[in-house]
Amino acid sequence: VDAFEFDVWLSRDKVPVLMHDATAYRTCGVDKRMKDMTLTDIRALDAGSRFDLKFAGEKVPTLEEVLALVSASAPPDFMLGVEIKDYTEECADITVAMLNAHGITDRCFFYCFSAPIVRYLKQRHGVRTMGYPDFQMRDFFDGAYEYYDDIGIAMNVLKSEAFPLYAAKGLPMHMYCADNEADVRLSIEKGAAYITANDPTALHQVLGCSIGNG
Repeated sequence: VDAFEFDVWLSRDKVPVLMHDATAYRTCGVDKRMKDMTLTDIRALDAGSRFDLKFAGEKVPTLEEVLALVSASAPPDFMLGVEIKDYTEECADITVAMLNAHGITDRCFFYCFSAPIVRYLKQRHGVRTMGYPDFQMRDFFDGAYEYYDDIGIAMNVLKSEAFPLYAAKGLPMHMYCADNEADVRLSIEKGAAYITANDPTALHQVLGCSIGNG
């Protein structure tokens, strides 16, 4: 694959960690918000056994751990989709500072479902931003699209009558999540600049790639 995407939250003691949801319940069985737990609390979670016992004991990763891995082993053109899930300027600042320290910031797309945070990322840090259609955004405001470099288009939006409205913005489109061949082909047909998938198998098949070989 050419990139991977992850979601960043701050722990109670201001350490950026990766988790899709606001709480650890779905993945770890603990109904606590990420921002209410310390890093020690989060590191005690089991992020694997609810999926398969062979993953028991898997830890919730910190952003620092992921960036160290990328720095050490990813190709130099490998991209990162960094979604700020904790809709605060503080989370954005800490995340960007850590990316800067690893020299990776220019290889990132910064996503957020908060229009003010997209604007903040663009104005304060000058990074490449991706927002979503206005009806999906929190606190959308007139002129918010001016702060988008790219726009994220979900499969349900791509297949709806509203899609031409967002395609007409003229922004590079990130289609997500294209997990089967039909959705991959539709994304390409409709002009996707980037395609995100939970499982890249269909993408590899349509694009003629072999997993592990590019």
